Amino acid sequence: MSELVARTGRHQQRYEAGFRLISGCIPFKYKISSEYDGDTSEKVVEVLMINSTSGPGLLFPKGGWENDETVEEAALREALEEAGVRGDLLNLLGYYKFKSKTLKDEFSPEGLCKAAMFALLVKEELHSWPEQSTRQRTWLTIPEAIECCRHPWMREALEEGFSKWHSNGMISTVEHGDDEDPVVFSSASSPDRNIYLI
Repeated sequence: MSELVARTGRHQQRYEAGFRLISGCIPFKYKISSEYDGDTSEKVVEVLMINSTSGPGLLFPKGGWENDETVEEAALREALEEAGVRGDLLNLLGYYKFKSKTLKDEFSPEGLCKAAMFALLVKEELHSWPEQSTRQRTWLTIPEAIECCRHPWMREALEEGFSKWHSNGMISTVEHGDDEDPVVFSSASSPDRNIYLI
């Protein structure tokens, strides 16, 4: 049983122009892969996905961005609560709009959501975390994750946001307490982005 407790602050949920604001991340790490002859090795990136509690397929950690936290704090909180991992946020991958059947309320009657997704370099995997009784973690290669991803908008965040950022040198866009402005390198945000129905 985890000593950490998941927040349930739906009354603190942030909204903007009829969209429920969501924060999430694509947790990743490097695994050393050896070729069959044992002479060659390479670093392979793996991403962490979790099971959905409402159906088939895998997801990245994400959840409501609340009034008393920054979008970065919300992403880190969701990674801890849902996947039991801690690490460093390295990049804002972009904003992804989707339509949820389950997140309809008086402030977003159509269930419109806007998710800020980050790249999270995992530094620690906890043995116990708040949602471990309902969540299972799975490390996958990017092609495997693309195949297993439940939601099109998350697949887009992985393919168009994370993969492009990673292959282009992984320039950080997230401030880590210093006074310098972050370098904005790549973003998948677009005002005319498709809205996915989930």
